[in-house]
Amino acid sequence: MQYEVELVVDERAILGEGPTWDSEKKVLYWVDILGRKIHCYDPTTQNTKTITLDQYVGAAVPNTTGGLVLALQHGFYSIDLETEELTPIHDPEEHLPNNRFNDGKCDAAGRFWAGTMSLSDEANVGNFYRLDVDHKVNKMVENVTTSNGIAWSPDNKTMYYIDTPTCEIVAYDFDLETGSISNKRVAIKHPKERGFPDGMTIDAEGMLWVATWSGAQVCRWNPHTGELLESVKIPSPLVTSCCFGGDNLDELYITTARVGLNEKTLEQYPHAGSLFKIKTNVKGQPMHPFRG
Repeated sequence: MQYEVELVVDERAILGEGPTWDSEKKVLYWVDILGRKIHCYDPTTQNTKTITLDQYVGAAVPNTTGGLVLALQHGFYSIDLETEELTPIHDPEEHLPNNRFNDGKCDAAGRFWAGTMSLSDEANVGNFYRLDVDHKVNKMVENVTTSNGIAWSPDNKTMYYIDTPTCEIVAYDFDLETGSISNKRVAIKHPKERGFPDGMTIDAEGMLWVATWSGAQVCRWNPHTGELLESVKIPSPLVTSCCFGGDNLDELYITTARVGLNEKTLEQYPHAGSLFKIKTNVKGQPMHPFRG
C-alpha cells in the first residue's frame, strides 16, 4: 500500500519520542526528551500546548485521576496540565544519577511500564520497571542498554519489548491480572541495514509497527512469523516511535529526532524532529491510561 506521509507539527524536536493518544480527550501527547518538553496536540484545532520541564522527559501518559504520569530523568512523576505542577511518585534509580528514563506505556490494567538508559550510552546499566496503580515500583528486566518499544497483543497474553542495540524484538508471556512476564523469546530479528528498532505500537490484527532509528522508516512486522509485511519511508533519518490515534484509530502518528545530524543531512531532511502522520488501512489498539 502507498502511504501519504503528512507533516502534522513542524516542531523539529531534538529527540521527539513517546506519542500517546488520549481517546477520551482526543489529543496526542508526545515529548522531546532532550528538549525537556511535553507537547499536547489537538488535531481538531491543530493547536499545540507545550510544557517545558527542568529535566529530561522520557514518556508521558494520561492519568485517570487527571493530568499525566511521567517517566522523567529522575523517576516517576505526575503533572497537573493546568498548573504544570510536578509531583514526585518514586525514583527507583536515585542511586544511578547517570541514568534517565526513556520510553514508557501503560498496560490494559493501567500499570505504567518504563525503562532507563545511560546518559553516556554505557551498555547494560539500564532497567525496565513497572509502576503499579498503588505506586509501588517493580524492576522487571535488568541489564538493559536502551529501553524502548513496548506493546501488548490484542488478547493481552503477550508483551513485546525492545532493547534497541540488540536489534531484537522480544516477546514475553504476560499475565494481565498480576502484571508478571515470563518465557522470554525472540519474535523478530531486526536487520541492521534497516536501522535500529526504536519505539513501536500494535494494530488490531496483532501486527507490530516499529520505528527505525537511522532507517528513515516505519515497518510493519508479523511477530508470529518474524516476517516484514511493509515499510513506510519517513522524511527523517531518525524515526523514534509511533502510535495509532484519531476517531477510528486508523491514523499512525510518528515522532522523529534531529539530535546529532549534520548540516548536510538536515538540508536533505529539513523537518527532522517533527511529528508526522499516515492514514492506514488497519485500526490500532487503544492506548491505556494510568489508573493510579
